[in-house]
Amino acid sequence: MAEIKSFTMNFGPQHPSAHGVLRLILELEGEVIVRADPHIGLLHRGTEKLADSKPYNQNIGYMDRLDYVSMMSNEHAYVLAIEKLLEIDIPERAKYIRVMFDEITRILNHLLWLGAHALDIGAMSVFLYAFREREDLMDCYEAVSGTRMHATYYRPGGVAKDLPLNMPKYEESKWKSKKEVTKLNESREGTFLDFIEDFTNRFPGCVDEYESLLTDNRIWKQRTVDIGIVTKERAFQLGFTGPMLRGSGVAWDLRKKQPYEVYNEMNFDIPIGTNGDCYDRYLVRMEEMRQSNKIIKQCIKWLNNNSGEVISNNNKITPPSRDEVKEDMESLIYHFKLFTEGYCIPEGEAYCAVEHPKGEFGVTLISDGSNKPYRLKMRAPGFPHLAALNEMVKGHMISDVVAIIGTQDIVFGEIDR
Repeated sequence: MAEIKSFTMNFGPQHPSAHGVLRLILELEGEVIVRADPHIGLLHRGTEKLADSKPYNQNIGYMDRLDYVSMMSNEHAYVLAIEKLLEIDIPERAKYIRVMFDEITRILNHLLWLGAHALDIGAMSVFLYAFREREDLMDCYEAVSGTRMHATYYRPGGVAKDLPLNMPKYEESKWKSKKEVTKLNESREGTFLDFIEDFTNRFPGCVDEYESLLTDNRIWKQRTVDIGIVTKERAFQLGFTGPMLRGSGVAWDLRKKQPYEVYNEMNFDIPIGTNGDCYDRYLVRMEEMRQSNKIIKQCIKWLNNNSGEVISNNNKITPPSRDEVKEDMESLIYHFKLFTEGYCIPEGEAYCAVEHPKGEFGVTLISDGSNKPYRLKMRAPGFPHLAALNEMVKGHMISDVVAIIGTQDIVFGEIDR
């Protein structure tokens, strides 16, 4: 019998399943992987270093560009760290808006993960289904911030502005007939909250559609069951968080264990897996989308019944309104100082973490009393997951590497920073 040859092979960065910028050097015995060495840094942009040279309020935009699939969740950890150092509280309405958008972001992230993961493994249609719902949620981002992705909507002291009273509508064109436009605009006739409420009523049915395509699909199970198993003990040792940890059977979720904003008032469950394989992590994320939908519904109910401020009225940290700037000299001075110099934060150090769609996203902020951070360090949830890739792929075939990269839900913006 012929001897099995040993190979060393490059997987990526141009491979479509390497998600843009991952270079994996695989050592193979035939088609079985002996070792995988991830090479990172191909998307390094020096975010942490750049943040040291900018005033605090000008760094929020950098956060959006870290994990560019979960934009507002990144901002959240950063503004929480600033608020902790400044020792300020934010209006109740702003807390509910933040929680609602955190969960909208979680659904956005999981929909992209689901579409890309399924596409990598070979299921084409799920991608198209998932992007159908992403479109509505992207419109929510656009309605509050003016942009579909890099929102810069969370601010120290609250959120940039209140929820809009109406939603943009589709217009008749050569691509869309009057009948199609009328149907598309049905859910857009009311307020922003009415639009999201309509979405939350439809969404569980959409998740059922994704599940009917994949959950009992024979090929999907063959590609994910018993692939990339991580035991509960090993998941702890490797520093896993989020769905990667919960897929291994650990009920750890910062929204329950260390509640921030108004998560302690929300009613939701933490889904956990049993085997710690790719299939379990898939099921955990699917159920997380249903739970996020449940949280959004609770936020909508509260926001419909309670009005109020959405940002702190401390003008040394938050800009005065345009009317005040035009009429009051002191407000004009505050406005000018805020957007040229920013604000100084007392000396100190703070770490704040949020339950990001991918795991625990933390920001360590060290202030020396000036208007710029002395040091800003991010804890990217994807980093320890990628570090465990070698252990997860060992003994599997080349085709399983694709499934394992997919199950980790890796985005390189936050890993390379």
